[in-house]
Amino acid sequence: MPIEPRERAVLDAVEEGFPAAVAALGRLVRIPSVAFPGFPEEQVRASAEAVAALLTETGLFDEVQVATADYDTASGRATGSPAVLARRAAAPGRPTVLLYAHHDVQPAGRDDLWDTPPFEPTLVGERLHGRGASDDKAGVVAHVAAIRAAAQALGDGLEVGIAVFVEGEEEAGSASFDAFLEANLEALRADVIVVADSDNVSTEVPALTSSLRGNATANLTVSTLEHASHSGMFGGAVPDAMLAAVRLLATLWDEDGAVAVPGLLVSPGPDGGPAGPSTADLARDAALLPGVRPIGRGTVAERLWYRPAITVTGMDVPDVLNASNTLLPSVRLRLSLRVAPGQDAAEAFAALEAHLRANAPFGAHVALDDVNLGQPFLVDQGGWAAEEARRAMADGWGAEPELTGIGGSIPFISTLTRLLPEAQILITGVEDPDTRAHSPNESQHLGVLRKAVAAEALLLARLSSRTV
Repeated sequence: MPIEPRERAVLDAVEEGFPAAVAALGRLVRIPSVAFPGFPEEQVRASAEAVAALLTETGLFDEVQVATADYDTASGRATGSPAVLARRAAAPGRPTVLLYAHHDVQPAGRDDLWDTPPFEPTLVGERLHGRGASDDKAGVVAHVAAIRAAAQALGDGLEVGIAVFVEGEEEAGSASFDAFLEANLEALRADVIVVADSDNVSTEVPALTSSLRGNATANLTVSTLEHASHSGMFGGAVPDAMLAAVRLLATLWDEDGAVAVPGLLVSPGPDGGPAGPSTADLARDAALLPGVRPIGRGTVAERLWYRPAITVTGMDVPDVLNASNTLLPSVRLRLSLRVAPGQDAAEAFAALEAHLRANAPFGAHVALDDVNLGQPFLVDQGGWAAEEARRAMADGWGAEPELTGIGGSIPFISTLTRLLPEAQILITGVEDPDTRAHSPNESQHLGVLRKAVAAEALLLARLSSRTV
């Protein structure tokens, strides 16, 4: 279908405003907005205020505010990280779209693993490097730039209602998310929700996400001794905690590396679901070393999107520099369980806990704490909003979008659907296979960002002509 003149004007406005969008992304990347405990809270506040300024500068919203929500914890009430909320009313009969992204980022980790300073935006070829450059400050900028372009091109013809919710603690577990939504439900109510926190097939082919795994994370402590002892005096007769932990961890997977925990379910996936990447694609995108083979069974799509996965993401033990001839009394580690669509996250965690307690070797003591649960989700792609999104992506990218799953988790999606059941969910994003989100040398491909802005601006323009 040919692009209409008003839509051509939208695309022209995207091009005109793109340098400003890249500059805005650079300013956001410079703010180390890590919402994890122990990191400076004022940086997260500064990031929220910078996002609020970008939305205010559009001149489009009735109100833009930085807000927090209080929520219950085991030790009492706590206050969540600052989020940004904005809204403009729809013209009579027009739909309202809620645009979601998050402005908090993962910790940078070790600086020596970065080729460029993690919080100094650095352009290398077509990629802007920096922590949060893609996940998810590019999502924030994509929303702002799309709103600007649509407003510039359409003026009073931009009749779609727009709500914006930019969260400030997604990477840290969204502890106050439910409380924030419940406190601001009317301001967030919408017919369509666009979540800009996913990835694309490549830098040339966009994606709409059709499924999400859930997650269950926890600290596992394995203990065998009341205190440390000399390994020469007692080694070979006394089980140290490291030995017990290694033996216990080995029971979580079978010889193929597939999860071997009874009670963890496998999803059949949606009928006619996405084919997924090939094994060669997987090896390339995940940067497997020569000779290293993938783990698990089934197609790559099944392994990544529809089966559970367990990863040890951290361990508290002496490092090699500080190693001594000591039997460790206890070892603490962080476990991350990805839950297949169709299984309740609490049920999956209960199966994992039962397995750990049943398989503790040598009578080792096992304790679990700091449990965090997020539900999996299957996305309905049959609604009119998904059809409009596919058409906008095809025109904005110059390529038909593919349906893909996500091996990772966006737990708040289930909360959105529970509190806003009438809304249609669209999960889009600005990432690509070489983005390296959460890793050193994270970057945003600017060609992908430009096309994502174009697609979303076209979607806003077309929703302005739709009657609900």
